[in-house]
Amino acid sequence: MARDTLTGSRIRERRMISGFRQADLARKVGISASYLNLIEHNRRRIGGKLLVDIASELQVEPSMLTEGAEAALIAALGEAAAEAGPARAETDRVDEFAGRFPGWAEIIARQHRRITTLERTVVTLSDRLTHDPLLAASLHELLSTAAAIRSTASILAEPGDLEPEWRDRFHRNLNQDAERLAESSKALVGYLDETDSSSADRRGMPLEQVEAFVASRGHHFPEIETTGDVPTDVLQGLESGAARAVGAGILALYAADVRAMPLPDVLKELNVLGLDPLGLARRFEVDLPAVFRRLATLPEGALAHEVGLVQCDASGSIVFRKAISGFALPRHGESCPLWPLFTALNRPLVPIRRRVSQLGRSAAEFDCLAVAWPQEVPGFDVDPVYHSIMLILPVPSDEQGRTDALPVGSSCRVCPRRSCVARREPSILSEEF
Repeated sequence: MARDTLTGSRIRERRMISGFRQADLARKVGISASYLNLIEHNRRRIGGKLLVDIASELQVEPSMLTEGAEAALIAALGEAAAEAGPARAETDRVDEFAGRFPGWAEIIARQHRRITTLERTVVTLSDRLTHDPLLAASLHELLSTAAAIRSTASILAEPGDLEPEWRDRFHRNLNQDAERLAESSKALVGYLDETDSSSADRRGMPLEQVEAFVASRGHHFPEIETTGDVPTDVLQGLESGAARAVGAGILALYAADVRAMPLPDVLKELNVLGLDPLGLARRFEVDLPAVFRRLATLPEGALAHEVGLVQCDASGSIVFRKAISGFALPRHGESCPLWPLFTALNRPLVPIRRRVSQLGRSAAEFDCLAVAWPQEVPGFDVDPVYHSIMLILPVPSDEQGRTDALPVGSSCRVCPRRSCVARREPSILSEEF
């Protein structure tokens, strides 16, 4: 039901909230109670002076009666209904519900947003607690220090007298270990309190630092686009030498793609061919991985929508990623084995395209294009080393809902799909969550 046909429902709800009887409101605006009853049941259209008079008596703006809940609220209710699992909601009447019960509609929308945020936090913390190297080292330090304190304390607690020299030595050790434990605990708390992703990325592994650095530039470097070379100072924002070495390799590949596919030419071909990776590969005489990388580095606005990119090596370990809204990419390994990215490793040099729907509270669909290729041409009796790359394209909302979309997750640890042949471990999320 369209929102502009629900004016009567909103008038009825506002009238009841204001404490008016139907006959009283009808008399005040100069119409019969029966006519107002038809209006309130959406059987008569209303507008002009009558609408203004009714809004004045109800002490609301006319737009509150004609427009009702905002589109964002309607959309949030639709998302909540779609993600409710087995429960079936009357989605064809969501506008009516928002118009008649705006307060309850707002509560449901807020609860949905809060649940989504909490689930995203659980996913992030699970990934971090499982793989964060600094956190693992900190916990090891805490446990080692606690074990040393316990050992010293047990010696001091044993019956019998210790020589003063040994007793003083144990006391000093106990004091030093206690100070070390206090400092380690303080550092760990401070690290966990750094909730912003940027600080976490800076203190993570070199690849995480590079990904955060590239993301901060929007995955686009105008200085490289202009010259086709990597300026010597472009990586000065990275703190560690290891991160700069990883970043140098990534940007060198970026520069090579720029030289093979200059930005003006790419934009021109996109206007002619559209988003056709195979057509672009033939036009520029490059391989598909180069096209995927180039599409992921175009400036904002060059494409009608954002694109995501993820690359792995032959072990399945993620070596680079560009996030895209709605598609969860774990920061470390153990991604969903059903991704086309990994399927491509079993079919080298064969382009694969799959429509996928990532499970979770948000069931958005994406077109994933993947291909695996050898890093270099091997010699005789030398096994090739393959990498795989996947371009992630959002599916327009009016094209979603295909029955052949492949359901995938982000990782088994936080995937709610219980009956999956590829599952490695039980999910930490309860069935209801």
